[in-house]
Order: sequence, then C-alpha cells, then structure tokens
Amino acid sequence: MASIRELHQQLVSKERSAVEITQEALNRIEALEPKLHSFLCVTANKALEQAASVDAKIATGEEIGLLAGIPIGIKDNMCTQGIPTTCASRMLENFVPSYESTVTQKLADSGAVMVGKTNLDEFAMGSSTENSAYQVTANPWDVSRVPGGSSGGSAAAVAAGECTVALGSDTGGSIRQPASFCGVVGMKPTYGLVSRFGLVAFASSLDQIGPFGRTVEDTAILLNAIAGYDPKDSTSLKVEIPDYTQFLKPDLNKLRIGVIKETFGEGLDSAVAQAVTTAIAQLKNLGAEVQEISCPRFRYGLPTYYIIAPAEASANLARYDGVKYGSRTPNPENLLDMYMRTRAEGFGAEVKRRIMVGTYTLSAGYYDAYYIKAQKVRTLIKQDFKNAFEQVDVLACPTVPTTAFKAGKKRNDPLSMYLSDLMTITVNLAGLPGLSLPCGFDEHGLPIGLQLIGNVLREDQLFQVAYAYEQATTWKTQLPQLN
Repeated sequence: MASIRELHQQLVSKERSAVEITQEALNRIEALEPKLHSFLCVTANKALEQAASVDAKIATGEEIGLLAGIPIGIKDNMCTQGIPTTCASRMLENFVPSYESTVTQKLADSGAVMVGKTNLDEFAMGSSTENSAYQVTANPWDVSRVPGGSSGGSAAAVAAGECTVALGSDTGGSIRQPASFCGVVGMKPTYGLVSRFGLVAFASSLDQIGPFGRTVEDTAILLNAIAGYDPKDSTSLKVEIPDYTQFLKPDLNKLRIGVIKETFGEGLDSAVAQAVTTAIAQLKNLGAEVQEISCPRFRYGLPTYYIIAPAEASANLARYDGVKYGSRTPNPENLLDMYMRTRAEGFGAEVKRRIMVGTYTLSAGYYDAYYIKAQKVRTLIKQDFKNAFEQVDVLACPTVPTTAFKAGKKRNDPLSMYLSDLMTITVNLAGLPGLSLPCGFDEHGLPIGLQLIGNVLREDQLFQVAYAYEQATTWKTQLPQLN
C-alpha cells in the first residue's frame, strides 16, 4: 500500500492521475465492504469530482500539497455538508448537515479526496464498533473479531487499504484502541489542538479529533492539515503549529522515556506485555534513556471517566428530543409522549445506559458524591502526569491490555468492555496527546499496540519516538491478508 508521499510523487510526475488513485480506492471498498463493513456511506461521486479537480490543477502546472488527491475516510460523527452524518444512530438516520465541520473543510481545502463516512459505535460510545445501529465492522486481520471502537470503521478502513488515511475522534481511547487492534498508527492530539466545530458532541471536555495512518509519517502529515486555531471552537488553542514531519528522525539520543509501572500487572495479556517490553528495550537501543515511572492514580482513571463522560453525554444528548432535528416518533399522544418515545426508539442500549448513569450522577444528592469527587480525582491524575513529565519527556505503556476479541464476546458485559480503555482513558482526562503504533503480534497473528504519551503540545516528541521505533522495526510492512 502506497504512502501519502509515494502517491504524491506519482501525481506530480504524472505517473498516475488522482482519478485513477481514487477509483482504485473505490474499487477496493466495493470489493471488501461485504466482509468489513467499515463505511456507512461511500461518497463515490464527490470523491471523483474532488480527484478531477486535483488533476485539473496538475494539468495547468499548479503546485499541489501533500494531501491533494489522497483518499481519506471520515468518521461519521463529523458534519459534512449535504452528506448524511448519522453518528451510527437511528436518532440521526436522516440528518444531512447544512454546514461543514472545520476539519473536513480544511481537508477539502487541501485537496484531499473523501471516499466516505466510516462506521462507529453509536454517538462514539463503545470500544468495539458493535454499538452501531447499522452494522458491525470486522477486523481486517481476522473478520470474526472486532476492530475496536469507537472509531473502528476508520481504523479498519486504513488497515485494509480502503483509504490511505482517516479521521477518528477520541474521548477515552477511541482512536488509539482501534489503532492497536487493527495494527495502524493512531493519534489523539492535545485537547484543543484540533477544532471540534462540527464534531457531534459526546463528552465535550474529553472529545478530540485525530488522525489514523498506516505509517507515522502519514499520521503526521494528516495532523499538519487539521491542527490549528479555530474561532468557532471556544476550546481551541491559539498556538503556533509546527510542521510535524520535521521531527521524524531515526535516533532518540538523550530523550528520556518513562515506563508507567501501574500499566503492567493484573489483567495484562502476556503476549501484550512481552511485545511492549521488547519495544521499550528497542527504544533504549535507539539512544533513549529509559526509567520506570509511577503514576499512582492511574488506576482511578476508569471509574473517574465513567462518571464524567456519561454526565457530559447526558447533558449533550438532551437536545435529541424530537423537536428541532433528528428522529421524531410518529403520532405522539402529547409532548411528553413524543419526548419519551422519540428517545426510546432513537437511542441504542449503550447510549441509554450512559445517559441514565450520567443523569443519575448529576442529580440532586449525588452530584457532590460522584461528579464533584470525580473532578477532584481528575485533578490528581493530571498532577501525576505533571510530576512524571518533570522526570521524563515521553511516557510509554501498552495501548490496550489485550488484542482484538471475538465479536459478541463482551456485548452483554459492559464492565469487561469498559476495561478495554483502561490504558487510554487517563490521557483524555489530563488533555494530553497520546499515540498508538504497532509493536508486534500475538500467537493468533493479531496486532499489538505500544502507547506513547506526551506532555501538553509535545506531539513533536511523540512523532520522533514513534518514527525512530517504526524505522528500526518491520511491523509497518506486515499487512492483513484480505482477498
């Protein structure tokens, strides 16, 4: 599978046209979708139009950017003007936005070719993409297994070569966990680095849009295109955005890496522990100074997250009441009946579960006991990271405690499903950048992910470590065998 830079070279040398590259991606989608179900909607006509416009620029001698003509998938919780945005929910089944999200607008401006909207857990709530109201996405390495979630469609599409890169969103691990399960690179940027305008809200203090790529360089190129200040997003950071590709260097001299002690122990699969330990040894060989670091409150991330995120979801999803937009139940008896039936019919089981938990924790008498306490623990978790980054530059740990599990295995066991996000959640609570990249396979040939965590706005260091490791190993050359 060609990288962004290789495709760019083919375009500028006129070896291939953008229309040919796009058509090849569309053909692959058509061939693989009956097995994979990565896409909720394929935008073939729009993609070919965008590709033709790139070819027209090349024909007139106009210089094109790196992303021009590159096939990209967009998670279906980012608004796309004139194209359905369903969040994989019956509630937004017929919703066609009248405006474009900032990230998709930036990509369109850069000449990227959107081949479709990818599947997700409904409203981005889940860790397996089994909570989609429309279809269950399969893992390209073993179609009987899940691709992870909630951005499972984007991760699977990139792993299977249906598109070169893709966008996902990450609220508690929804980019990094599927990246680990599907053997691709996925990054959750610093909170506020990428605009959330046009991203359908789940938990506003945790949500962040980020890139998926087959390689570290592709991921860095995509982040270059979407990062930056946006006045339409009140949480957007006004900071200088560097060119992340300039930090892709092959050595790690004098870089200090801390291994989070609390992530190794009970519940960690032995194959994952072995692969991650070997990867950390490799980082040491590349010149990094490696030491063990303790983040004592790390294990409280899961209960803290499952109070704060559902509380914010309950507030954000209150707007889906059958009045302004989205689904409305037919022939309600009165206003209350319309509210109740619309929400009962429009939301799936996991979304209802989180709304109920969130409403409970925000209710009188429980607000102080749960929500306020969770926010205090969140502050302590941030403090642990702050202390850690006084000693090291980058933190390392497994991305997920296991490899991809069989579809259906955890569907009726929410707690076991929530544990999939054990290693990723604290990064969102602290607003830090995190990156997952492939670091090996288990005995079933399933990918394992190494998670790197950086200090605020230190994506540059994450890319540096990830690139050096990727260049020193052969994981990126191994692809799922799909016919």
